[in-house]
Amino acid sequence: MGPVFEEGGLGVGAIGSGRVIGDVVGDEDWLDIAAEGDVVEEDAEDDTTLPFCTNRPPCTRQHASFSWILPSGIGAGVSPEMDVVVGFIPSTVMQSILQYRRFGRHIQAQHERDREKAKAINEQKKDDWSESASPHSSTITQTAETSVEDSRDPEKGEQAHDEQSNQGGELPVSAELAFESHRSMQRASTADTQSGMTNTSIVATLGSMGTNLGTALTGINVRDRTTKEGRKDPTVLSDKVFVVGYEGDRDSLNPHNWSYGTRVWATVNIAFIGWIVGFASSVDSAVLVQASEDFGVSEVVESLATGLFLVGFGTGALFAGPVSETLGRNPVYIATLSLFMVFVMASALAPNVGAQLAFRFMAGFFGSTPLTCAGGSISDLWSPMERVYAFPVFANAAFMGPILGPVVGGFIGESNLVSWRWTEWVTLIISGLILVSVVFLQPETYAPILLKWKAAHLRALTGDERYRAEVEIREDTIWLRLRRALYRPFILTFREPVIMLLALYLTVIYIILFTFLNGYTFIFTETYGFSEGITGLSFIGIGIGLCVASLLVPFVYKAAKNDLAKIKAEGGTRLPPEFRLWFAMLGAPAIPIALFWMGWTARPSVSYWSPLIASVLFGYGILCVFISSYQYIIDSYESYSASALASVTLIRYVAAGGSVEYAIPFYTNVGVPWTCTILGVISALCVPLPYLFFVFGPQIRKRSKYAVV
Repeated sequence: MGPVFEEGGLGVGAIGSGRVIGDVVGDEDWLDIAAEGDVVEEDAEDDTTLPFCTNRPPCTRQHASFSWILPSGIGAGVSPEMDVVVGFIPSTVMQSILQYRRFGRHIQAQHERDREKAKAINEQKKDDWSESASPHSSTITQTAETSVEDSRDPEKGEQAHDEQSNQGGELPVSAELAFESHRSMQRASTADTQSGMTNTSIVATLGSMGTNLGTALTGINVRDRTTKEGRKDPTVLSDKVFVVGYEGDRDSLNPHNWSYGTRVWATVNIAFIGWIVGFASSVDSAVLVQASEDFGVSEVVESLATGLFLVGFGTGALFAGPVSETLGRNPVYIATLSLFMVFVMASALAPNVGAQLAFRFMAGFFGSTPLTCAGGSISDLWSPMERVYAFPVFANAAFMGPILGPVVGGFIGESNLVSWRWTEWVTLIISGLILVSVVFLQPETYAPILLKWKAAHLRALTGDERYRAEVEIREDTIWLRLRRALYRPFILTFREPVIMLLALYLTVIYIILFTFLNGYTFIFTETYGFSEGITGLSFIGIGIGLCVASLLVPFVYKAAKNDLAKIKAEGGTRLPPEFRLWFAMLGAPAIPIALFWMGWTARPSVSYWSPLIASVLFGYGILCVFISSYQYIIDSYESYSASALASVTLIRYVAAGGSVEYAIPFYTNVGVPWTCTILGVISALCVPLPYLFFVFGPQIRKRSKYAVV
């Protein structure tokens, strides 16, 4: 029995609430039949393999049979061969269901609009074929011996057995497919002649409305599938794929074109996640004395609670990136933040130091997501020029978390009203509020996932499985992405001097910052007699420095606009990555100056305001270097930037975790002046790096296999 198509449909599948019943073969599938010269008999058995399954795993007529309704253009359950569509539904439950439905409405409206273009293209091709038909054009006929097959024009909604349109005679074929149909007929005729056959039965088609629709839809690139993308037979010319993209630069589905308020709120949500995991990394350091007494261990052992958290940060960064590139940003943010909260709660309830250390490591592992995904999320939302303003928002939050952790923890530690474990409970409460905001208010921003959604809606609307997002064509598994993510960061680190040296620079900065978590006790508590709470408040000086660095943003933005205007006047299109180094060049010298200043003025005979002002200068310097390093890596390595940043994150946090362990012995045995001097000398050796990259960066990138030239 041929397909039965109820009114309201186009191709296979229906628009709105149209319904498809029975054995369905899409017009894209008939393309494969016509191209290969195959015949599908009317009385084929249920286990007959259908020729239109050439681009997918073998399927049978049973597999191709289904009955389903599309609810107002939103994805619906379909056949096993369309499980990709079904797979989107559970994933969007975790994300913004409203956003997914909004996509469906938008794409259905586009589909209705561009369907008229497809109709015009189809009519034009029929006219062109009629005018250009000749004996050499290989007119395709359907012989009387061939059983009656479906030759309806889906555009007209013809029934399967329309006698006037399907009883022998010559039928026009889409001009686009004339050449490949000619080639297919030649192959079929040659094969039949060699086998002694005298008659060739070829299924005729009335032009591909599906291909015309794919061509007419704005933002769809119709091209042939390559061998690397799963093409089975390179000699078959009909193995096309409709690559789904945005409709244009102003497509409202593109996060870059969302309203300013939506993008700002999404950025703030990401910054909040970065802030809370940073807060959790340092808050325990302020209750070191109380926790060590409670567990009956030394302060050095208890400091592992902070150190292992940081090591977990670095380790988890290797996995967060590839998972987010497979599932999207939101599922990763939501899942990892939820698991982070579970292990924070477990740390608060830990019965002994061993359990606490294990739970802190796991909390750090799942809290690492913002370190690798946030940069990508901000790039999803903002153009390169807009990131001059947007990225410092996240950078401020990422550094402000570790700064404010000791402020809160210090007052909890000295309080007689609550236990030191309330450092974890406070972290858990704030994390819960942020999680609620992310679940209900954070939209998905990752373009490949958004285009997957779009492709899924188009497949559901048209029944044409050739609609694919670019990322779906190769169909890399998450395991392949993970394997690549585990070795590529190390390859980039050892082969790329830019990544190696910037990783070293950020590692030095993080070592200094996290040794301060224990070092401030020696600098302010022992030197000036500050209480635990007031010592924690001393970290606010670094926070003020972060805010001072943010004042540079308008000036850098103005310089960027001027430079970009000059580049465009000369025929260029974008700023070079070296422009991102301006922050570091303006802030790098401040770090060693602040350390020398703090180390040699932190003494009872000098006012405590002196080391506090030095801490402001330190905060200013570290934010400037962080902003430049991250953005320079992103702009220089683009598609490889996630792997590069994962490497940088792993190195600096593992090193910072180790530095927490030797901070107490270091300050105890060497003293504040010489400890700060040693750290200042190491940071001074790194100061020339941004200036060298600014001058020699283009030459270095030209020699690189991975960097953008």
